[in-house]
Amino acid sequence: QVQLAESGGGLVQPGGSLTLSCAVSGTISSINAMGWYRQAPGKQREVVATITNDGSTYYADSVKGRFTISRDNAKNTVHLQMNSLKPEDTAVYYCNINRQRFTRAYDYWGQGTQVTVSS
Repeated sequence: QVQLAESGGGLVQPGGSLTLSCAVSGTISSINAMGWYRQAPGKQREVVATITNDGSTYYADSVKGRFTISRDNAKNTVHLQMNSLKPEDTAVYYCNINRQRFTRAYDYWGQGTQVTVSS
């Protein structure tokens, strides 16, 4: 049984920093990619950053240059370092594991951690 547990969310002022962590428990036969998504009130869930099994990364245009995703395969842990935070970054952030290319039918999701950027 696989479970994802996010941590590191909280309340910060604009310009501040937070680091999110996702600890994965259980056995996963294969992982295509791990990533972070976010959903703000009244908004569609959107991808923030992903990292594939070969280390390739993707960032949404809105966070490029400010966020950094990393993973530790040995520990099955993924992190998202968020710098220069803006109020529009306020959302619930979800850890994601994509197990197979081209389908999200077998994805795992965390329960989410709240990030609030407020002045």
